[in-house]
Amino acid sequence: METKIRYELEFPINSSPQLLYQYISTPSGLSEWFADNVNSRGEFYTFIWDDSEEKARLASKKTGEKIKFKWVDEDNKDTEYYFELRILEDEITKDVSLMIVDFAIEEEVEEASQLWRNQVSELKHVIGSV
Repeated sequence: METKIRYELEFPINSSPQLLYQYISTPSGLSEWFADNVNSRGEFYTFIWDDSEEKARLASKKTGEKIKFKWVDEDNKDTEYYFELRILEDEITKDVSLMIVDFAIEEEVEEASQLWRNQVSELKHVIGSV
């Protein structure tokens, strides 16, 4: 299996941190922009896109600030990969942005970044931050 590298993306979002947090931390919020469907059972989340399904464990969260999902294998054991969604708010300007930390195979980082750009564009549309 190829090693994936960590990358970060930051997107300005015209939204309150509280509203944005609802869209990054709940199955219903994530279903509106991140995946076709998101189900949760305890600490495990199933993300569904078209014909593919991926499972992750809620690794950590800080209400109103960030959420981190660790991808799991078929035995529900943590893999070394995760994705994190973090809300940043500038103390002076109160500008809000969404920081995304994810992993991809080096040759696929640009493609993965473009996928995030598309998904965050959908998120902005859903919350009226276009």
